This record gives sequence, structure tokens and C-alpha cells, in this order.
Amino acid sequence: MGALRSMIDTGSEQFTSNRTAMLEALAEVHSLQAAVAAGGGSTDPGKNARTVARLRSRGKLLPRERIAYLLDAGSAFLELSPLAGWGTQDPVGAGLVTGIGTISGTECVIVANDPTVKGGAQGPSSVRKGLRAMDIARQNRLPLISLTESAGADLPQQAEIFVPGGASFKNLTQLSAAGIPTVTMVFGSSTAGGAYVPGMSDYVVLQKEAAKVYLGGPPLVKMAIDEDADEEELGGAEMHARISGLGDYLAQDEPDALRIGREIVEHLRWRKQGPGPDRAPVAPRYDPEELLGIASADVRVPFDVHDVLARVLDDSAFEEFKPLYGTTLVTGWGHISGYPVGVLGNNGILFSEESHKGAQFIQMCNRMDVPIIFVQNITGFMVGTRYEQGGIIKDGAKLINAVSNSTVPHITLMVGASYGAGNYGMSGRAYDPRFVFTWPNHRIAVMGPKQLAGVLTIVAKQKAGDAFDEAAFAPIRDAFEKQVEDQSTALFATGRLWDDGIIDPRDTRTVLGLALSATHSAPVAGTSNYGIWRM
Repeated sequence: MGALRSMIDTGSEQFTSNRTAMLEALAEVHSLQAAVAAGGGSTDPGKNARTVARLRSRGKLLPRERIAYLLDAGSAFLELSPLAGWGTQDPVGAGLVTGIGTISGTECVIVANDPTVKGGAQGPSSVRKGLRAMDIARQNRLPLISLTESAGADLPQQAEIFVPGGASFKNLTQLSAAGIPTVTMVFGSSTAGGAYVPGMSDYVVLQKEAAKVYLGGPPLVKMAIDEDADEEELGGAEMHARISGLGDYLAQDEPDALRIGREIVEHLRWRKQGPGPDRAPVAPRYDPEELLGIASADVRVPFDVHDVLARVLDDSAFEEFKPLYGTTLVTGWGHISGYPVGVLGNNGILFSEESHKGAQFIQMCNRMDVPIIFVQNITGFMVGTRYEQGGIIKDGAKLINAVSNSTVPHITLMVGASYGAGNYGMSGRAYDPRFVFTWPNHRIAVMGPKQLAGVLTIVAKQKAGDAFDEAAFAPIRDAFEKQVEDQSTALFATGRLWDDGIIDPRDTRTVLGLALSATHSAPVAGTSNYGIWRM
């Protein structure tokens, strides 16, 4: 397997401009992430500080502090969708921390409520984020650990969360039925629907004098059946540990609850079913710091995906498949953190040749039981009379068929544009890749903003005929172009959980390595079962 050669000129004006733009975009992302981690959930730093101070005055930990107690010392935590809710009516972060970390030597999905954000109440983005975490646990066969302290549903938004939110309880029972352990630690309120989280978990740890788990609190009980009861009688930790039997373990305080949680995971004796790395990891030959200067903030500016791979793959080693055919799609094999991977990376628009090449390569990876990394920078499939008559639809369908029916793990990395059906052919979110990560310069839409605005203008001209007023229509076209631009940014996408997080390009290899390790908790097995290929 030969090593990739990169010809990037790190002293060029283009590289410097790209790097500056990427660092500016990263600064915004890091600022938002820091604000979320600080707690509080509002846009008022003073209010947030007071909220956190009240929590600490009650001897409580913040959710990321609870996670830090739970994880093995020195181990990594791959936080997922930290900016969920950005650009929506929900607080950024959605009042929920999710991610993958190692507990007692076992990789687990961790879901932690943030009680500083609306008391841990769940809004639409919280529901989507929690359901996504459960999907990751199920697909990758990872134990699910819940650190619960929630006021339940965010009632003013009940119309948006009631129906989809019910899936979380179904998912808990299905995880258990699949033999995937579910462990819940309760540090405060877990009321109404939230009471079913411990109720449907395999193992339940309740913190003494803090955990309150009940379907109806004192006011509701009084109103419904005219009974006077306090919180301890209805749902206190000791009551559930001694009388109802809901609690399996009674913890004295938060550190004790987290210690018990670690012991439970240790006693699971969980074993991965996928193969481990087949070689020792070797750092790339090129500095990952240089990833900052490869991609332009303007996704219309092309770059060579080989330069990205040279800074991500182990030892920069890459066995390229069909390098002289269908050259706008790069395919081949390499390793990341010692794990073998197949790679499909875009170097331009997709033609029929690239579709054939990609479909064949995906079949080969499935035959070999090798996970696939999709590196997206794609504006779509080629259009025009020549290509329509040449069969681009049926050829593109072959690639989408292969992506749709492939059963080896897919991990998608978006490093530039992700437009049109190219998103689908490169395993976009709708195709259930195990993980989707993006760089801050990423853009995603049906097509580019200028192209969409241009199409709108052409349609308007055709409809109006000779009466079309170009000058009068210009403000409409410009407003639409700006709307599409605003709705195609990396922040817009991650706020709606179209991905699992915006990452620093320099962390790409680390993030992919952690994700690959997680996927190997489940069996890694390909398929030869595809739909009809239209020839």
C-alpha cells in the first residue's frame, strides 16, 4: 500500500486565506460550545451564572461533570450534537448532553439531562437528540447510560413533542429486548413521562433525598383524587428502594451513584462482537494542522480529496481503486486508528463512470466486511441532454442502490458542499450512516443558493412571459438566495440534527477513530443482497 503524496503549498495565498476563514468559523463554533457547556441555556450570561450557582448551592454537579466522574480516567468523550437546537426556538444544546465514552473499559452511549436548562425539561430538539442517541446505541450495540434529572416535557411545546417523544420509551424496551443493557441514574426529578426512563431501564440507581420519580406530583394527585401526599411518599428514592421496588440501588450522593453506575457496567462483562484493529495505529505523514487550509469557505472552489486523506489515514497509506477511471470519485482502502476502511471521496461532480465505480467499490467493501468512510464534497450528479440520454439516472440509481443496501458501517464526513442527489449517493443522513460529522465550512441544500435562485428566476420568467419585470423581481430573487444561503450552513444543519456534530478539521482522524471503535461493538458484516440494477 503506497503513501499518498500531498503537494499543498502551505505558504500560498489560497492556503492562508482558507486557514483564516476556517479558524474564524471554528471560533464561532467553539464559542457556542463553551456557552452550552457553561450551563443555563439562555442568551443572558448573568442569568446563566445565577442558575448554575443555585444548582451548585444544592451540592449538585453539572451534566458534563457527572459524565467526567463516570468515565475511565484519561479516556475520551465523543460528544454528539452539542449545538442541537441552534437557530430554533429551543436552547442551543437542547438541555441534553449525549456522547460516547468508556466506562469500566466498555464503550457506552451516555445521555445526561442538563437541569440548568429549563430544569431539564425536554423540547423538540431534546427529543430528537435523545432519540438519535438511542439509535446510535442500537445500531452499534452500545450500552445506554442515562443520567436523569428532568422536569419532563416542556409543556408549552407539548404539541411538538408528545407524539414523537413516545418513541423514547419504546426504544428503551427494544434495546433491552435486543440484549443491549440500559442503566439509569436519577439525581433529581424524573416526573410524568420521564418516570418511564427508570421504569423501563434494566438497572436503576436512585440518589437518596434527591431522586423523585412519580407519574403525578402532589398538586396533580390532590386535583385528581383529592389525596394529600408529599414528594417522598409519591416518588422518593428510599420509597422506591424499599417499597415499590423501582430502585435497584440507593446511592448516598452523586459520586456514590456514579460509582455504582461504573460497577454495574463493569459487571455487564460486555464484549465487542466486531473485530479489533488489525495493525498498530501510525500517525499520518502530514501534519493534521494543515487540514485548516485545504478547504475554502467558498464551496465552489475545488480541492483534491487526496490532500485530506493524506492527513487522516494511518501513515498516509492508501491503496487506490480504479485511479484512472471515473476520476471525480476517489475510492480505495486504508486504515484509521488501526481499523481497515474503504474510502469514497469526491473530487467533483458525479458522472455515470463514477456511479459505476462507486457501486462496485461498495459491493467489494461489503464482500470484505470493511467499514466505509464517505468524504463528501459534492454538487450532485451531472445534468444535460448528453448525460440524460447516456443514462445518468439509472447509473446514479446504481450508486444509491449500493449505498442503501450496504450493511457494513458507514461514517460520513462532510468537508465542503453536499448538494442534491449527490448527498444521497454519498450516504447522507437519510441513508442511516452510523455517524455524520461536518467541518465548519460545510454547506447542504438541494442545490447551491445561486443556482436555486436562478431556477426560481427562470420559472418566473416562463410563467410571466413578456410581462416579466427583471428589476421588480430582483429583490425577490436576492431574498430567496439569502434564505437558501442561511439555511444551508453547517450551523443550521447541526442545529436540526442533520449531523452528529461540527468538528475541528484537525480532530478528524481522532473523531473517526473513536466512531470506528464504537461501530465495532456490533458485528461488522457485509451483504450481497441488493435491489434490481437497472442496466
